[in-house]
Amino acid sequence: MRIKHLIFGERSLTKVAGLFSGKGEAETAAQQLREAARLDDPQVYVVGPPDGAAANSAALSRKLEPEQAGIWRTLIRAHVVAGSAGVVAGILVYLGFLSADTAAVESTPGMSLVAMVFFGGLIGLLLGGLLTARPDHAWVIATVRRAVRQGRWAVVVHPLSQQQLDAAMQELRARSDRVVRSL
Repeated sequence: MRIKHLIFGERSLTKVAGLFSGKGEAETAAQQLREAARLDDPQVYVVGPPDGAAANSAALSRKLEPEQAGIWRTLIRAHVVAGSAGVVAGILVYLGFLSADTAAVESTPGMSLVAMVFFGGLIGLLLGGLLTARPDHAWVIATVRRAVRQGRWAVVVHPLSQQQLDAAMQELRARSDRVVRSL
C-alpha cells in the first residue's frame, strides 16, 4: 500500500480543472475528456455560473469535493498516522539525547521522555491537520469558484490513476484557457 493511500481516504487524490469562457466549450471538452481519458461520469463535472448561485452553492461544493465520506476518512487517518509518527519521532529524539549523555535528559529521564513524546505527538497532530486541510485542493477550488463568479465555466476532473491524470491534463491543456491541478 502506498503511503498516500495510508493517509488519504479519498479515491481521487488529485483534482484537475480546465477553465472555459462558455458552457458549450466546457460541455464539449468534458465529453471528449470522458472518452479520451476513459473517465466515468462521476469523475468529470461541468460547473458554471448557475452552480455558483447562492441557492446552488451546495451543488457546486458536491461537484468540487464529491467524496465527502473520503474527507472524513482522511481526517482520521492523517491524524492517526501523523500523530503516531510524531510520538515515535519523540521517542527517537529522547533516545538520541539519552545516548549522547545529555545532562538535562539524564537528570530527569521520565519528565524528558514525557515532554518529547508529548511535543512529538503534538507536532504530528498539527501535520495531520495540515494534510487534512489539503491546501493544494483549496487552491484549485478557489480558482474554480473565482472563475464561476466571473461568469466562466470549468471542467473539474477527479482522476483515479496516473494514466487518467496524464490524459486529462493533455486534453484540458489542448482545449481550455487555463488548467489548474492539485498535487
